[in-house]
Parts: sequence; C-alpha cells; structure tokens
Amino acid sequence: MKILVTDPIAPKGIELLKKEFEVDVMPEISYEELLNIVGNYDAIVTRSRTPVTTELLEKAINLKVIGRAGVGVDNVDIQTASKKGILVCNTPGANTIGATELTIGHMINIIRTIHKTHNTIMDYRWERHSFMGTELFGKTLGIIGLGNIGSQISIRAKAFGMKVLAYDPYIPREKGDRLGVKLYDDLDEMLAVSDIITIHTPLTHETKGMINKERIAKMKNGAIVINCARGGIIVEWDLVEALKSGKLYGAGIDVFSKEPPPKELVDAFRECKNVSLSAHIGANTYESQENVGIIIAEQVTKALKGLPVDYLVNAPFPDISVITLLKPHLDLAENMGSLAAQLTNEGIKKIKVEVMGDLAKNSKPIVSAVLKGVLKTMIDYPVNIINSTYLAKDYGIEVEEVAKEDSEDFKHYIKVIAYGDVQEKVVGGSLIENHIPRILQIDKFFVDVEPEGVMLIFENKDMPGVIGTIGSILGQANVNIAGFRLGREKKGGIALGVLNLDAKVSDDVLEKLKRIPQIISMKQVIL
Repeated sequence: MKILVTDPIAPKGIELLKKEFEVDVMPEISYEELLNIVGNYDAIVTRSRTPVTTELLEKAINLKVIGRAGVGVDNVDIQTASKKGILVCNTPGANTIGATELTIGHMINIIRTIHKTHNTIMDYRWERHSFMGTELFGKTLGIIGLGNIGSQISIRAKAFGMKVLAYDPYIPREKGDRLGVKLYDDLDEMLAVSDIITIHTPLTHETKGMINKERIAKMKNGAIVINCARGGIIVEWDLVEALKSGKLYGAGIDVFSKEPPPKELVDAFRECKNVSLSAHIGANTYESQENVGIIIAEQVTKALKGLPVDYLVNAPFPDISVITLLKPHLDLAENMGSLAAQLTNEGIKKIKVEVMGDLAKNSKPIVSAVLKGVLKTMIDYPVNIINSTYLAKDYGIEVEEVAKEDSEDFKHYIKVIAYGDVQEKVVGGSLIENHIPRILQIDKFFVDVEPEGVMLIFENKDMPGVIGTIGSILGQANVNIAGFRLGREKKGGIALGVLNLDAKVSDDVLEKLKRIPQIISMKQVIL
C-alpha cells in the first residue's frame, strides 16, 4: 500500500510508516498537484495546510484512510469521507504535557514577575527590590476542567505544595479522589476560595464567556487567572478591566477569541500591571510534535491493516443514505440529547435511548444523533453522528440502545434517559403533524414544546402568580417570551413549565428567578 504525506510531520512518524508501507513525503505539494496524484494512494497524512475537499476525495479512488496529524479536522470533508467509506483518524492528547507545562510557566511568570524584571534588565536597569513576588507553596489552585491536561496540572501543582480544587460536572468524583483533588459542584464556590484559577475546558455554548465580569467579581481579591485552553472562554475586556482595577493580581493568557489579537486589545493588556501573554503555543514543543507524528503513524498503520483504531473521527453506517432520509428525526434526536445533558446537574455516566415504532429499524443512527447532542454540550471537539459513539466511549459514557417496533400513542417515539450518579433525566419526543418536531415529555411531566432556541425549564409549586412573577422579572430584563407550555401532576401539586425566549437570560436574572419562593428548580437551555 502507498501513503502520501502532504504536510510536515516528525521524522519518527515517517520512519514508522516506512516500516510497513511505501511512503512519499511531499510536505509542500500544491493542491492542484495533489488532485492529479491522490488517486495513486491508499492513505494520506495531513496537517491543517492540506484541504481534503469533496473534489479531492472524488479523485481519491483508492483512498482508504485520512490521517490528520493534530486534533482539528476542519480541513477534512468528514461527510464525504464517511459516505465513501474512508476512515478519518487524528491525534487527540498528543500535546497534553506541552500545554500543561506552559500553564505552569505562566503561573510562575505571574507570581514572580519574571517577564517584568527581564524587561528592566534589557533596558539596562537593575531594579531588584521592585519585584517582590509570592509563592505557589500553600496557595489554592482552582482548576476548571479536570480532563487530561487539568489532571496533569493537578499532579504538578500538588508537587509545589498547593491545595488543589476542581470544577468539572462531567468528571466522576472517584477521579478527584484518586488525584487528591476536591471536586466542587458549584463553580462560583470554587472561584471564591481559589488564589489561582486555571482553565482547561473546551469552548462550547456553556463555556463561552464563562469567565466574565460577574464571575470575576466572585473571585478572591488578588486572584490570578490562567487560560491556555481556548480563546473565548474569558471575556477579554472584562479581564482587562479587572486587571487595571487591581481586582486581579495578574493573568497568563495563551489563547484569544480572535487570533492574532487585535491591536487595541494588545494595547490594553500593555497598560495592565502583570500580564504574561503567549501566541497559542501550548502544542509547540518538539516532544508534542514528535508525539503527533508517532501517534498518527500508528493510527494509519492500524487502519490500513484492518485493526481497531484508537482515535477514529468517523465510521460509516452500513447504509449511509439513511442520514438523508432520517434528517428530521436525527435533528430532533440531537436536540433531545442536548436537552437531556443540559438538564443534568452532574456528570453523565450512562445514556439509554429507546427508539419505538417505525423508527426502530433505524435505531443506530438515532442513538448516534442523541449522543452527538449530548457530547456537543461537553466538548468542543468536532462531533457528528458518525463518530459520536466512539467519543462517548472515550468519555466513559455507557450507551444502552433499545429498539421496539410497537409504540402505543405515536407512529414513532424517541425516549432519552441520562443517568448520573444518583440522578436521571428523561426526555421524550416525536415528529407530529407533518413532521413538526416536539418534545413531549420531560421527566414525569407531559408537555408539547418546540425544541429550539433559548428555553427556561423549571419546576414549581402549582400556585397562582408564579408565571406572572417570572414574566415580570423577564420583562424588567427586556427578555421577551416567545412561547409557554405547562405540564403538571395534578392541580395544586408540582408543575413543570417551559418558556421559549427570544434572548438568553443573564446569570443575575437567572439567580433572581431561582429565588422566587415557589420555584423548586430552574435551568436555562440553549438548543
């Protein structure tokens, strides 16, 4: 078999490939040249430079595997590759240590102001007594996101003699216990007691803008914030304001919402007293790049030899055409998965999907769509219905699939049950009246809700005036109600309300709503 390497990868990776296959290395090949020769190869290994388009894949008549040396696969047409039965694999986690050590580097830079004293010496000034710092020893580190990198940070922080806390609703408490890390259920509570906060989460609708003016206000005075994860998680101008005011002691930033950052933002950071900035270099170590080359070589080799692949981005269904035929059902299933995940208050251990009626024979793509919806709330890795089952396994989520050809009340019905340690959330739905998607069940309550946009879902004591109070608070916040549905056990019992809103509700308004005496629980959901 023949492999074409179209972008630079570490020599060790190429050596591994050459042990098994004929390998051509053309790291500067143009797209036009690639179009002319790609039909001769069984596999190609790329980075972000090479666009693997529909046009290219149509000419790749012998292609069996696409190896992406890196995590992102934005340059690969996953759908076309999947339809053609071409496996796509990548290298998640190869840069874990590089990103971990950069984070520690920013911490030390900030607490000891190394970057500042360096600049004075380069200006021929000796200001030894101007740079009093502090120590990591005895400080409390709050980690947002206890995945691969967050876990490695915790190990190193404990070696410095730090007390380590973490917030990650998707990580089981046993992992925290194993690492000697105290897991918090409430992010704000952790922020309030942390001297240094470091972020290691993906960028999702939940985490975008998560560290904003309101969250910073809840931090300790003089706290330090580090972000070597994803740009956009921190509201940068709120961070600048907190640094200038002295609310925060310092910040170490490797990633920005727009890269490179605009001049006005850089100028604003220049005015701050203690900022350590780097240019998205978390993976820029020789070791990380070597790991990427070795791992992608291993993955491509396994794929070409028909062995199980560890980091598979896609895997075609036996009949890929069902994706088009079932699109309305798949869209509903994805929204149901997202809704169930957002309603949970703890990490998801298991997802059970019941597919009933005439959909039963196509239960597998329905399950994959549900998992896509679940995972999109948890990670910023590219998730589709082809790779969602593999990613669910990687994240330790048990999946149970139940297919029943009989359905009592509907032609077809989908039920999703998300299990945590002690909690379970149920979402049921179907297409009704000319294929209109509807959520028809949330937990024990029966409703009729359009699954889209911003939704407020709340349980309350079924008493007069509750909806009016909610409407009044939303009105004062200039948030318009687009629709309302109610389900209840019995008159005067417990009710479940669902409000479709025209805009997202701020954290402050949401807290105000939760303080209404009759409210038992309330969640804001975005679909």
